[in-house]
Amino acid sequence: MALKIRLTRQGAKKRPFYRVVVAEASSPRDGRYIEILGTYNPMLPKEDGNRVNLNVERIQHWVGHGAQPSDRVAGFMAAVGIGEKPVRNNPEKAKPKAKAQERLRELEEAKQAAADAAAEAKAAEAEAKAAPAEEAPVEEAAAEEAAAPEEKAEA
Repeated sequence: MALKIRLTRQGAKKRPFYRVVVAEASSPRDGRYIEILGTYNPMLPKEDGNRVNLNVERIQHWVGHGAQPSDRVAGFMAAVGIGEKPVRNNPEKAKPKAKAQERLRELEEAKQAAADAAAEAKAAEAEAKAAPAEEAPVEEAAAEEAAAPEEKAEA
């Protein structure tokens, strides 16, 4: 007999309310169950303490007897600290396909190249600001030399 810890739906139309139950794997979702282990009310805000109520002792008892929690119930159990949160079925599925990844890579390279060019321009600008202070005497000497031939021509 394979046992599952899963949700069974209660409540009215468009007003769901779930019970956390242990049931045989072959029984229908809202069919026969062995024991109620807690409740889940998705209509309450996530911060509300009454959104998920679990009987931790009984859940541990049934897990000890081989009951397997569904993904949703395993998440609730992980939030309480009973078990680990299950790994998503296919985390690669949400990633973009090959062409989109190539476009993203090209965009990143272009951004990196632009950032490098901006850094080089900033460095050159900083050198240009520092260089005129040192080259000022050279420019004055060149201006004096340019004026000197004019004076010689006049004489």
